[in-house]
Amino acid sequence: MLSRGSNARLSGMAFRSRIPTLLLSMFATFASIYVAGRLWQDAQNRVYLIEELDKITGQGHSAISVDDTLKIIACREQQKKLAALEMELAAAVQKGFTSTRSTETNGTHTKKRPLVVIGILTRFGRNNNRDAIRKAWMGSGGALKNLENQKGIIARFVIGRSANRGDQFDQAIDSENRRTNDFMILDDHVEAPEEYSKKAKLFFAHAAEKWDAEFYAKVNDDVFLNIDAFGATLATHMDKPRVYIGCMKSGEVFSEPGHKWYEPDWWKFGDKRSYFRHASGELYVISQALAKFIMINRAILRTYAHDDVSAGSWFIGLDVKHVDEAKFCCSSWSSGAVCAGV
Repeated sequence: MLSRGSNARLSGMAFRSRIPTLLLSMFATFASIYVAGRLWQDAQNRVYLIEELDKITGQGHSAISVDDTLKIIACREQQKKLAALEMELAAAVQKGFTSTRSTETNGTHTKKRPLVVIGILTRFGRNNNRDAIRKAWMGSGGALKNLENQKGIIARFVIGRSANRGDQFDQAIDSENRRTNDFMILDDHVEAPEEYSKKAKLFFAHAAEKWDAEFYAKVNDDVFLNIDAFGATLATHMDKPRVYIGCMKSGEVFSEPGHKWYEPDWWKFGDKRSYFRHASGELYVISQALAKFIMINRAILRTYAHDDVSAGSWFIGLDVKHVDEAKFCCSSWSSGAVCAGV
């Protein structure tokens, strides 16, 4: 028979053994509540993100993961930021046009913005034409540098690459460029007659990326310029932020495949098959804002069979000043003309 003291000790030991068990049970209960709460919160976040994704995409219920959802939302935010930056760029470009040539300051050195970048679109085997242009108005070596530094006129021959990369045609152009250093070689363009419009588009895009000029001009390699008259004419249009200058014309759209001016997309020009007003392809000029527009949107700008029609189509829906400049009609020399075709 146990004594009263023994009973008291056993009762105390039982009470003490129940305390850790009770604490462990309480801890497990709190842990279960915490885990359940976190799981519920994650589930609510998942539902919220999927609902937001549905609002953005307009789709119904989606089985997309939370990680993918976050990536899509982040991508949307980057697109919004890009659109805002493009709008700021367009506004800055528009404000940058003044009645006198703008200047750029780099430390203690002040440099005038170039007046115009001239792209002379040329082809393989046309070295005689290029040499004639160098002698007539473009210059070479020191004369070409003086044209840039003194008159703010940058001139480059524009050409792509051969379909057989590195063949004798590419080698001949590379050799000529090492001697003259007056080419813009479009490594991402393959020379072909049917790709001429894309070549003009790439010229404007690359030129706008490389040079911060007031104007950008496209010229054929059989056109001779009166460079002083050309520069003076452009100077009169510097107050126009978005201007498209050339010998404006329209005309019939030819649907016969064998015709010299055949247009594969003739049916897009309506029943009367007449081109909209556009500058003749021998020589036309666009302002900086339009060159930047081409640079930004080059991947989605449509090209037609002829570069002059293509350029006109890019600007027809924009708030652009079309200037019909008779001095840019290069069919023959006339009083005050700035160009002549040969």
